[in-house]
Amino acid sequence: MAVLQKIRSKGALLLIIIGFALFAFIAEEFVRSISTTANNSRQVAGEVCGKKLNYLEFQQKMESYKDALKFLRGGDNLSDAETTQAEDQVWQMYVNNELVKHEADKLGLTVTDQELQDVFAEGTNPMLAQTPFVNQQGRFDVNMLKNFLTEYDKMLSNTSQLPEQYIEQYTSIKKYWDFLEKNIRENLLQQKYQMLLSASLLSNPVEAKMYYEGAINSNDILMAAVPVMSVPDSLVKVSDDDIKAEYNKNKEDYRQYVESRDIRYVSVPVLASDKDKEELDKQMAEYYEKVKTTDDLVSLVRMTNSQIPYSNLWVTRNAFPSDIQDQLDSISVGTLKGPYYEASDNSNNIIKLVAKMEAPDSIECRMIQVGGQTAEMAHKSADSIYNALIAGENFDSIAKKYNQTAQKQWIVSAQYETSMVDEDNATMLNAINTLPTGQIKNLEFAQGNVILQVTDRKAMTTKYNLAVIKRPVTFSKDTYSKTYNEFSQFLANSNNADELVKNAAKYGYTVEPRADMYSSEHYVANLRRTTEALRWIFNSDTKPGDISPLYECGDNDHLLVVVLDKVNKQGYRSLEDVKYLIKESLKNKKKADYIVAQNSNVKDIEAAQAIKAARVDTLNNITFDNTSYIPATGTAEQNLNGSLWQKKEGQFVGPVKGDRGVYYYLITKQSRNDALKFDERQSGNALITQYMRNMGSFGSDLYIKGKVVDKRYLFF
Repeated sequence: MAVLQKIRSKGALLLIIIGFALFAFIAEEFVRSISTTANNSRQVAGEVCGKKLNYLEFQQKMESYKDALKFLRGGDNLSDAETTQAEDQVWQMYVNNELVKHEADKLGLTVTDQELQDVFAEGTNPMLAQTPFVNQQGRFDVNMLKNFLTEYDKMLSNTSQLPEQYIEQYTSIKKYWDFLEKNIRENLLQQKYQMLLSASLLSNPVEAKMYYEGAINSNDILMAAVPVMSVPDSLVKVSDDDIKAEYNKNKEDYRQYVESRDIRYVSVPVLASDKDKEELDKQMAEYYEKVKTTDDLVSLVRMTNSQIPYSNLWVTRNAFPSDIQDQLDSISVGTLKGPYYEASDNSNNIIKLVAKMEAPDSIECRMIQVGGQTAEMAHKSADSIYNALIAGENFDSIAKKYNQTAQKQWIVSAQYETSMVDEDNATMLNAINTLPTGQIKNLEFAQGNVILQVTDRKAMTTKYNLAVIKRPVTFSKDTYSKTYNEFSQFLANSNNADELVKNAAKYGYTVEPRADMYSSEHYVANLRRTTEALRWIFNSDTKPGDISPLYECGDNDHLLVVVLDKVNKQGYRSLEDVKYLIKESLKNKKKADYIVAQNSNVKDIEAAQAIKAARVDTLNNITFDNTSYIPATGTAEQNLNGSLWQKKEGQFVGPVKGDRGVYYYLITKQSRNDALKFDERQSGNALITQYMRNMGSFGSDLYIKGKVVDKRYLFF
């Protein structure tokens, strides 16, 4: 009781202590929750219709797309430029699919499994023609697909008994098919949505007839074009009220769908000094002497860190950059050229043409891989197989005994000639290049043997055994440090944007402006590895007038600093932003009015040709329903085509005011394509298709409505 009483006497204090403990617990969970939310937010690559796309998910989509590209091309890795393009395509596909799906869900539009199977059974979808399941008639064959899927399922249950190459091939095809099937389903949904939109568009018999008449009637005209640029600016006046009225009238034209930013930047390349060049010249001279005497070109070229690998392999001229290709016709076998400087890529080069021959670019072959508990046992088994094949045994039958398919496969030069190939693969590829059709060869390697047979050869071309030492003329560490210190000093003396611009001239730097930069762009100042600069530009804490840190970018051969000038928010561009554009457009319109007023007495083509600034030209096959390019003013003028409606041969027409000129013309000849009969339904459908093209802006409306946010720049 005494203890209980003591606890009660401290009740208020205990409540406070417990309260603090509970608060600490809640606060800890709250902080953890905030931390988790922040971490999740940092992993978001984008957002569409309120749905967040995690960057890992985006990466998975990227890998799927890249695998599909590799499968189609038969190549390996994508270049940096191809990867960048792929990222943009994957993002655009994702956005389009999500925007349409969001609308389709509200409308109840779906693509059922049965609809998808019907597409496969019909086999006419263009995507299906890009699969391996195409018959000899070049059509998609759904039965070939079904057979493959059955074989694939069997393979999954028996992988231990199959060669690794066989498994990789089937897995690659399955990944590609899964990717294609998903895309076909998404495209079908988009087609349904567009069909629903097109069903809301109607044409009537009158406009269908007009469309038909406009398409079948063509005109040859003799034209006098008076460019608006022939009128001096001093003869027209555009007031602020004019500009404001034009802005309000066409405000939708100045709508900004995505936020952009205006920047200025200084980009400084780090260049090799004279001392650096002399050092490289000395190294290349030493390499030249070694190339003349070495028996191991492969090791020597590897030791020189040449930009072009050498594997003692037969390759086509496509294995080399264009500057090396240009040398191939001027050197003979055994020739050693260099060292010489190549300005196109700023490199020093040495070339040795070891050999040259005519060989097939495409070779079909098959092989049996022979292994054993020891290399000696493998060699012995391979000799036995080889002798049996020479004696007439069936290649496929023997392959089956070793659980191999010996499937014939085509090998083309482009699959291997630009990669570094190890010695064993070079040996095998050289054998494939030189073996006659039908001949069998037993290739012995340290780990086993390969029994090889070439079954077909196509596309004979010249192949080369060419060793190239290509070394870029680069800067040394001392040169980089000197350039870096000078640039750092320039920034240290520039405390604001105005000082930076002023000091740039003193230091010999150039300040480059860049308007409307978007976060979807991958590079700043067209330089690689500018992710940090991109993040700084689009960081919400970066304000106009701020100067960025110094960035080392490119291939560690550029220094960069950025100034943020302006943030252009999503919405309508301000009148001040577009004032210059509107003013120039109004100038052209007023100049056109001036030309018309000054030539009000022009009533025939002769008088039009006599106008001082007129440019006379003849245009043929001009129709009402098209837009013609006018060489005299360097633009396409739809008003000119529109003025042809219901005009007669021999009729003079004008003035016709266009965007860049005023036009007068005489219809010298009219032709009518009576072979094309009027079909009201066909013309009406053509009109609806045209209306759908003109409705392309609905995609922009969906984009705005979907509140699309692109944050991929955080991960570039």
